[in-house]
Amino acid sequence: MSTPQPPDRLNVTDAGTLGLLLSRRSGSAKAMTAPGPDAAQLELILTAATRVPDHGKLTPWRFVVFEGEARAAFGEKLAALFAAANPTAIPEIVELERRRFLRAPTIVAVISRALGNAKVPEWEQVLSAGAVCMNLLLATHAQGLTGSWLTEWPSYDERVRPLLGLAAHERVAGFVYLGTPAAPLEDRPRPPLETIVTRWTP
Repeated sequence: MSTPQPPDRLNVTDAGTLGLLLSRRSGSAKAMTAPGPDAAQLELILTAATRVPDHGKLTPWRFVVFEGEARAAFGEKLAALFAAANPTAIPEIVELERRRFLRAPTIVAVISRALGNAKVPEWEQVLSAGAVCMNLLLATHAQGLTGSWLTEWPSYDERVRPLLGLAAHERVAGFVYLGTPAAPLEDRPRPPLETIVTRWTP
């Protein structure tokens, strides 16, 4: 008699899982539309996003979610910052900044909160936040939606940090846009393995 598997053990070797990985592609934030993930889907996506390697169990990341009217309100603040830094910018460009967070129904800011640690290098914590972003994309794809992992200037502008409530040691790993593709997604060329794989020999 075979030993029953624990209920949290899943068969991750089937073609469905590989099919998900091999079919994932990014959707353009400019070509997204509603619907985005509903509350249950988003909870599942964020839960899946946390299933990443995390040396030391430090949870060196967190999420800031933008939905509904919050997207427009944040866009107003971004437009004001952009206009202040670019006083000669034409109104159309400022308007694009105002509508930046309206490109998708849901945006998740992934915040890296890596700290120096005697046992866990900061770089490993940063990589964990990158893995969170990737899991977000995969979980979104599994829900039949599309995602786009972007940074763009708001990720690096010091004036945006207070708007996101960032602590001194925190930084934006990415803004992940979630929604429905407005048009069929096109794949991009992928590198042949022989051009990127080598085998070490003594």
